[in-house]
This record gives sequence, structure tokens and C-alpha cells, in this order.
Amino acid sequence: MTIGVGGVKQEQALAELTNMTGSVKAIELSEYKARLTKAQGLIRENGLEALYINAGTNLHYFTGTRVPPSERMIGAILPAEGDLIYICPSFEIETLKGFIQIEGDIRGWEEHECSYTLVVELLKEIGINSGKIGIDESASFFLSDGLANAGPDYSFTSAKAVTAGCRVCKSENELALLQKAKDMTIEVHKATAKILVEGITTHEVKKFIHEAHIKVGATAGSSFCIVLFGVDSSFPHGVNNPNPLKANDVVLIDTGCLIEGYNSDITRTYIFGEPNERQREMWSIEKEAQAIAFNAAQLGTPCGDVDTAARDYLTSRGLGPGYNVPGCPHRTGHGVGLDIHEWPYLVKSDRTPLQVGMCFSNEPMLVLPDEFGIRLEDHFYMSKNGPKWFSEPAHSIDDPFGYEA
Repeated sequence: MTIGVGGVKQEQALAELTNMTGSVKAIELSEYKARLTKAQGLIRENGLEALYINAGTNLHYFTGTRVPPSERMIGAILPAEGDLIYICPSFEIETLKGFIQIEGDIRGWEEHECSYTLVVELLKEIGINSGKIGIDESASFFLSDGLANAGPDYSFTSAKAVTAGCRVCKSENELALLQKAKDMTIEVHKATAKILVEGITTHEVKKFIHEAHIKVGATAGSSFCIVLFGVDSSFPHGVNNPNPLKANDVVLIDTGCLIEGYNSDITRTYIFGEPNERQREMWSIEKEAQAIAFNAAQLGTPCGDVDTAARDYLTSRGLGPGYNVPGCPHRTGHGVGLDIHEWPYLVKSDRTPLQVGMCFSNEPMLVLPDEFGIRLEDHFYMSKNGPKWFSEPAHSIDDPFGYEA
């Protein structure tokens, strides 16, 4: 039996977990203010007059205000010069006040009124009568369409240069929150491997993982969870009717949690029982591809070259080529922060140079149709000395968590 897999009751495994969030420090007010100052500089550099920030992770990032987007406009206007102005339905103003970290005027609109017209009126009120207005690129089409129709004197465009320009390089505080989230999920992975028994269902495992994340301090539990056994593991994001666990199955578990909004996202793949030669060979190739991608991630290197390095290695082992399977059918990795998938991406077409503070997943998954899949996913960040792991990669197929390393 694979070391660290099976042999422990669920109750015992949960009891062994403890809250890991004692050292967590939320983002401070001074950092939010610095983000807004940087954003205003980028607004000017990109020839914009103002930025519309929609509810969701961008509003959270710039203001600390954690509210989800909805069918009603909730957000903020950040002019190139001047103070932030919040916008929300009038009946939500008092609620919004309870979430706001950065103070600002709050302007509301009644249900029968047009929120887009309100934005145009506010722009004119602060002296912006024309010009380019950046729209949060995560905003739904109905928002950009509504603004364009309400404000024909303005040119509305994507604000990605501002939002991504601020968010892609993480601060020390952000790196610490990301590290904590990943540390917690690794412990959950270890506990989960211990409770596996033949016949257990993916639903049972997901329930345990959710409870385990709560036990280590993620108050909302798992932010997502994928559990796949046997041939199901060859479908990267799951199947409609998952199989229960059988002896010598491949086990693929991909899960994460949120700490102060920052994501963990770690995948472990191992064997419930004894690996055969095919499983052993593919697991080793996956581990090597992940290591090659990591080593290719050097400061100044285009993101896409990391993907190319891993894919070239897989081709040399008779997999692929390109996205063909057997092989890796998707990009090598994605940026991570307040969004689980965010810019930049470790994909051939992304020529963004790697910079200090950028954070990525590293997961050049192998898919072998009608057999199994192997995904080893860990995250790293770019330090001034090059790439650094948040989570140490799996040790070996026989001892994935390195208990006897």
C-alpha cells in the first residue's frame, strides 16, 4: 500500500487536525490606499479618465470591500485624480457601509432608476465630460453595454492594464496569505489520503475534505473540490457519475480554500494500493515535467516559455505533441491570488515576462484516455532569486507526502 494512504478512521484524522490561522494578518488599510494610488497612476499612464471597479475580487483588491457581483450595479468609480465614489442600490447602502474598508462617498439609485445614467451623472459631476473610461474586465456584458448606451460622450474600454497591472505582482502580505492557505490544504490532503478505503465514494471524500478545511481554519470550508478515482481521473475536471474507489485505482484530488480571500489550489495523485509499471512511469514523467517547468521559470523569461519547456519534455517522452493526448491537454499553469485563475498564464501565447511577486500553479497534467490521469499541482512565486515553491512537490509515487523521505 502507498505510504500515508488508508488505515485511519475519519474521526481520528479530523481530530488530529488543528486550526492553523493564528498568525494570519489581514491586508492593512495602508496597503489598500497604496493600491489605489498605484491604480490612479496606471489610469493616467493608459490615457484613461477614470476606472469603473465592479463588485467581486477587483473591488475587494482595491478597497477591501467584499461583496459579490449581481444583476444590480454595485461597484466604485476611481477617477485619475480625486476620491473614490461607491455605487449601489439605495436599499443596499447601509449594508455596503458594513463591508467598506476604504471610506468614500456612496451614491445610490432606486429600483426604477437607471444605474448607468447615475454613473454618467457622477462622471460629469467630478468634471469628466468625455474621454476613455476603463471598465473592470470582469464586469458582465450588461454593465459595459448599459454604460456605453448611457454615456455616448465617453469611450468605454477594458481596464485590464490597470487591474492586472496592480494585481499580478503580490506584496509580502499577499504572499504570506497565499502561503498559509496552501499550508492548510496540504495538511487536508495528508489527512484525506489516510481515510481512503475501498468502496468509499467521491461524495464521502469531498465531505471529509470540506470538514477538514474547516478544522484547519478555513471558515467556509473547501472553496472547491475535485475527487476522481480510476479511469475518471483522465477527465481533468471530473465526470457526471463518478466511480467509488477500488483497489489499485489512481486517486486524483484537487482542492483548496480561502484565507482572507486568497486561494490555495493543490492537486495530489497517487495509487490506492500498489502502482503498476504504467502508473509508475507516467507519474514519474509528470513529476519531471513539473520540475522542468519550475526550473524554466526565471526572472525575465516569458510566461509562455515555461509551458513550452514542459511540453517539449513531454513530447520527448512520446506524449502529445502539443495538446494531443496521451499528453497534456491544457496550459501548464495559471496565476493565482484573490481569483483562483488570474493573469498571467503559463501558456504558449502569454509573453508576459516573469517578475518578482508573480504567483502561479504548476500542473502539466497527463491525460491517458480510457486509462487514468496524473496531475501534480503545486504553486510557486517569483522571488528576487527566481522561483520558490509555496508547496513542496509530491515526493514519490510510493511515498507522495514524503513521510519516509
